[in-house]
Parts: sequence; structure tokens; C-alpha cells
Amino acid sequence: MTKTPSQLQLNDQGELTHLLTLEGLSKEHILHILDTAKQFVAVSESDREVKKVPLLRGKNVFNLFFENSTRTRTTFEIAAKRLSADVVNLDIQTSSTAKGETLLDTIDNLVAMQADIFVVRHSVSRAPIEIANHVPAHVHVVNAGDGSHQHPTQGLLDMYTMRHFKQNFKGLKVAIVGDIVHSRVAKSNIHALTTLGCEDIRAIGPESLLPSDLDMLGVKVFHSMEEGLKDVDVVMTLRIQKERMDEGQVPEGAAFFKQFGLNPERLAMAKPDAIVMHPGPMNRGVEIDSSVDNQNVVGKDPDSWFGGDSHGYSVSIICTAHMTRQSKLNIVKTRFGNSEPNKKKILPKNL
Repeated sequence: MTKTPSQLQLNDQGELTHLLTLEGLSKEHILHILDTAKQFVAVSESDREVKKVPLLRGKNVFNLFFENSTRTRTTFEIAAKRLSADVVNLDIQTSSTAKGETLLDTIDNLVAMQADIFVVRHSVSRAPIEIANHVPAHVHVVNAGDGSHQHPTQGLLDMYTMRHFKQNFKGLKVAIVGDIVHSRVAKSNIHALTTLGCEDIRAIGPESLLPSDLDMLGVKVFHSMEEGLKDVDVVMTLRIQKERMDEGQVPEGAAFFKQFGLNPERLAMAKPDAIVMHPGPMNRGVEIDSSVDNQNVVGKDPDSWFGGDSHGYSVSIICTAHMTRQSKLNIVKTRFGNSEPNKKKILPKNL
């Protein structure tokens, strides 16, 4: 019998051995991951002299990124090193895949080199699931984003951030804006929010960028920013993924911004203490106006994030396997600076 991704990522004892999808992952699993992540905050505090713990000492983590990445690939590497693992970043462009080697043949070769954990990003949906189905039981797979399917570590990161600022998911109003049909981040967030008890999830965008099954997931659909943003607690804007769409599918640049770009006037429709989130990379003047955050967010020193507020809170995506005796997976996240949860801020969700 073929297992679903949510079944495949659990062993017979119900423990997480891979992290492939948030769809079907229980509330207990998600909260356990978030609670465990909180315990690791201190590892990367600026006043800690040695930012390492020995949890993955002697383990080999292979980062396999078949798509371009800045934040996710880098933060996975940081995570593994802070857990004392040995890290190999495979250069896909110069690997034997360029000579025609299949994905699973590449995996078999790396398993033979004593790989313990694969962190995989791939343009093909479900590629990490195929790998998880193929590897021996002692090898673990973390999905770092597959096509338009899922991005579970980003979703967990977002849940961590929302819980930090809003404490409770019940009663929370969350608006996701932009290219949802191509967004693996949006799909992971919708599944996680639903599981955690959020009852007001809104999707805002042109019809061509919204999946047709959103109503079946309990998501409210809006084609007007002014209507969709009314009284929300969280605004998440998404990048327009031109690489995954046909030409002319959506209005270009300024035309899209005019209808669906987040600017200060539209943000004023949300609650005064609303938080703004973006998974990056950010296309300013398309899905979001730079004036929303007062300063450039991406690439700034952490203490200068969140506009004029000198205190910044960022949860990095540094996710890797926490190899205990049962080989459970945990998400490790890092806080930079301090922040008060009740101020309107823009949150860079990755380093």
C-alpha cells in the first residue's frame, strides 16, 4: 500500500523521521516542534561566546538545492553547523546530474558516502517525497521546498513567528496576498493554520493566481485588497513567481501593484497591531511598497530591521534533523534582538 506524504514522514511509533509536508501533520507534532525550537533560541544569542551544541556531532548533512536559494540554503547550513554536524553543500551545476545522472542515482551515491540527512529543494513537486521513499531507514529527508507543492520549514517558521507576536491562533485573522496558486509557502501555511485552529484565513489576489479549491480548505477568497485586509492580524505578501507561470497570466509590475500591492494606505485597513510577513525574495514596487517597512529589510543588520524600531525579532529558518535515539526531527530557530509583540512590524522570515 502506497503511503501518503504525511504517513511517510512518520515511523510506526508515530514519530517524525522525515519532514515532507505540513498537510496532515498533527497539532501535537507542530506544537512540539515550535516548543522545541523555542528552547534553541539561546544558542544563537549575541552574547553567547560559542554558538554550538553537540546534538548532531558525527552526523553528515547534505544540502541538495536544485533551485536557487539564498536564505533557505544558508540558514540550513548555519543550523547544521550550530548543531555540530558536518555539512556538504552539493554544487548541482557541477555535479554528475549535469551529465545525466538521475536524482535517485545521485542519492544512492551520497548514501554510500555516509549521508545521514538530506535537505532537498527541487523544482519538481514531490521530489523530496520520492527520495524519502527510496532512502534506507536510517537516512532522513527534510523538504526545503518542492515546486509549487510544499515548504514545511517555512510554514513552521511562520507559525513560530505568528505565535510569538499573537500568542494564540484561535481568533486570529490572517490574509495571504498575491501569487497563491504557485506558492508552496501559502499551501504549507494554510494547512498549518487550519490545524492550529485559525478560523479566518483569507486569500487575496486575481482569480488567475488563486487555486480553485480554496473554499474546500476553508479559505475565504477576496479580489479586493481593501475588503480582504479589513481588521486582519497578519498580512503575508507573496512574490509573483514568473518562472512558474505563462506570459500574460497576471498584470506586470506596476499594474499588479496598483491592484494588489501592499502600501501604507491598504495596510491601515488591518488592525493597528497587525504584523506584515514576506517569505522573500521581496520584489519592491510589485507586491509590497518599501514605505511599508520604512527601511530596506532584506540584507540589513538584524538590529535595523522593522523600520525605525531598533529592536528586531527574526526567526531564522535554520532547520535540520535532531538525531535522538528515535531519530526525531525538530526545527531549530534563532532569535536576533528583542521585540515587543504589540507593534506593527514587517518580519523578514528568513535570514
